[in-house]
Amino acid sequence: MAGNTGNTQLRELAMVFAPAVLVCVGALWLAFQFVEPAPPKVVQMSTGGEAGAYYRFGKQYAELMKAQGVHIEVAPSAGAAENAKRLDDPASGFKIALLQGGIASADTSPDLVSLGRVFLEPLWIFYRGATTRTRLAELRGLRLAVGGEGGGTRVLAETLLKANNVTTANTTLLPLAGQKAVDALLGDQADAIFLAFAPQAPIIQELLRNPNVRLMSLAQAEAYTRIFPYLSKVVLPQGVIDLDANVPAADVTLVAAQAALVARKDLHPALAELMVDVVQSVHGKGGLFQRIGDFPKGQDPEFPMSDDAERIYKNGQPFLRRFLPFWLAKFIERTIVLVLPLATIFIPVAKLLPWLYEWRIKQRLLYWYGQLKTLEKRIGPGRGELATGQRRSECLTEIDRIDHAVSLIPVPLRYSDRLYELRAAIDLVRNRLGSAA
Repeated sequence: MAGNTGNTQLRELAMVFAPAVLVCVGALWLAFQFVEPAPPKVVQMSTGGEAGAYYRFGKQYAELMKAQGVHIEVAPSAGAAENAKRLDDPASGFKIALLQGGIASADTSPDLVSLGRVFLEPLWIFYRGATTRTRLAELRGLRLAVGGEGGGTRVLAETLLKANNVTTANTTLLPLAGQKAVDALLGDQADAIFLAFAPQAPIIQELLRNPNVRLMSLAQAEAYTRIFPYLSKVVLPQGVIDLDANVPAADVTLVAAQAALVARKDLHPALAELMVDVVQSVHGKGGLFQRIGDFPKGQDPEFPMSDDAERIYKNGQPFLRRFLPFWLAKFIERTIVLVLPLATIFIPVAKLLPWLYEWRIKQRLLYWYGQLKTLEKRIGPGRGELATGQRRSECLTEIDRIDHAVSLIPVPLRYSDRLYELRAAIDLVRNRLGSAA
């Protein structure tokens, strides 16, 4: 009997709590649809040649990201053009890259978004000879080292030269970059070279101090910035390289491409936010061609801005990220997104369950009250129906059935008074039945 009562009580609890559990599970499933998966621990980034600024900056990003629990695999490349190809190919595995302005755009690479323009990349044009040259058109017919295949320098150089009608039809364009281009210039195998390096790069410092080569000051620099919006006009001030030796001897006007940090659209939003934090730390201090706060900036003339990155530029890091490590802040944010819907469901359900359980108990008791009332009417004051022993025996059997069924009703201690009231009513009817014999 005790075992049956226990099983019955478990069934009662299951009938009440099972729907509530299903509701909570449904709310949990729904909440999971809005919870971002945890950010990956490893991200591949394409940079540039190991001797260039792109690779060096990539290594700086990796160090800062490593402190936040994210490992960036920095991969060298031939340059910005190869970086764009890697990002365009979803099978390559690359999610982030540095791109030189003018290499690609939303039209050619629709799956890419910008995490911001991060620094200026000046274009240095060194040439030999006593003649002062200030326009690219004056290089027509010469031997020009314009950078290697796949490099951003080559793309930019050819774009600017073409705008001045300097092409392979009338000029020799040599696929030389970096130190090889410098060696060709100094060895009289090239008349001018195009380089894209930071001013602190040893290769640039060496050429600026070499009395046998000259740095072209572009008289049409402002025009280039109007025609090509990804370019900026910059000035290398007189004496900024060496005040004592007065290098350079006069202000030099250059154009500089705005390097962008670009990512695939499927980059995890949390990593996009974190990368903005990183580039602000690396590039926000200013430099020779940019003032403090000029870069990075959440604007890009060639790619749409990542929504997550743009939000950080406008509003700063999320509240929790300002005080907690990245992984802990993201864990708490994801937990909040998961718990809030559950709380809105669980609290009302938790309040409803006791009432529902009590209602079900009342309904069970009321049912047997109804059965007992029907039996009592059969006894009636006239007792005509009980004239035979057979009829009385049937009523006794019925009341025993009711009594047994009531004894199996699982009633918690707090509702025991209602159970005993029903059982007392059963005994009262039984007594009346006995007195009717």
